[in-house]
Amino acid sequence: MLMRKLRVAIDPQWTKELQDWLHGAAGGFLFGIPLLYTMEVWWIGSYTEPPLMLIVLAITFVIVFLLNRTDGFRQVNPDRPMQALMDSIEALAIGTLCATLILILLQEVTLQTPLDEAVGKVVLEGLPFAVGVALARSILSGDRQAETNENSDTKAAKNSPQSMPPRYNATLADIGATLVGTIFVASNIAPTDEVEMLSAATSPPWLLAILVASIVISYCIVFVAGFTTQDRRLQQQGAFQHPLVETVMAYLLSLGAAALMLWFFHRLSPTDPWPVWLEETLILGLPSTIGGAAGRLAV
Repeated sequence: MLMRKLRVAIDPQWTKELQDWLHGAAGGFLFGIPLLYTMEVWWIGSYTEPPLMLIVLAITFVIVFLLNRTDGFRQVNPDRPMQALMDSIEALAIGTLCATLILILLQEVTLQTPLDEAVGKVVLEGLPFAVGVALARSILSGDRQAETNENSDTKAAKNSPQSMPPRYNATLADIGATLVGTIFVASNIAPTDEVEMLSAATSPPWLLAILVASIVISYCIVFVAGFTTQDRRLQQQGAFQHPLVETVMAYLLSLGAAALMLWFFHRLSPTDPWPVWLEETLILGLPSTIGGAAGRLAV
């Protein structure tokens, strides 16, 4: 939907480039978001010396280059080493930008943060994001030809009423996949102290920004980034299959599961004030929602 509107206003070549960037960013979020909730990485980044940062960047670039030679974030493999080199520079830039934006969103990088500390955090956190960008075509992308054949079979099957699954089957599948992806991610972050630390440093406007970012990133991963299941999801029938409605419902499910994980691991209790529940749930809701989006892509 969004990409169709963009095609009207943007040159087709730039439209394809934008979708490749979104595809890469989605892979970066799917691969790199869990490490952003690790205080040890924040601390290490805050005192990492510039020479070591350069070494980390060089190692990351080599890894990304090797991945781009075999896969990459674009819809076609690079056919020349120079193209892979340029793609690697873009992948590193996309990963660094995504990591920077999330660190700002979580208030781990602010205007008061010293420049060397901010750069150290961005460099270390950007490493898994850049690797995720380079792996974007591998992460839940599958075989496009197989997907095309599957879509053809699905369209043919629609002519047979006996073979059409009930609408609630698609809805239940989405609910189950969202909860599985959410719990997989949230259960690794909820027991730690990071959520409480981030909550203490976050103000209401930034919580609202986290809420909006969670919904936008989830929507882009599932319906904009161009993973091979995207067209199939747009054709599915179900109670919440409209892209925006599905995204909001999946977000609410992810928030509920995140709150449950915080309670299960004794990070929250019924005696805690509701603002504390809201703050920590919204903060954990960001990675949880991304995990839920990954779960929906897998079904």
